[in-house]
Amino acid sequence: MKASDVSRIIEMAWEDRTPFEAIETLYGLSEQSVIELMRKELKPSSFRLWRKRVSGRKTKHLKLRSPEVERGYCPTQYKQR
Repeated sequence: MKASDVSRIIEMAWEDRTPFEAIETLYGLSEQSVIELMRKELKPSSFRLWRKRVSGRKTKHLKLRSPEVERGYCPTQYKQR
């Protein structure tokens, strides 16, 4: 996997509104594979912080998500160049 893909997967995993299913659709990585990638790529303290953040977060799983959440990102998230 390219370094740019790994970087994007990490970014998507940190985003609150990006579900694991979106990562699986784009990169073919299951939730468990994303967890393993994050464990490998992040510092131990950063990994623990991330796991604490995403554990139980309803927006990280499409089935648990409120129907009011219609998109995976905030409109102001991506800056214009």
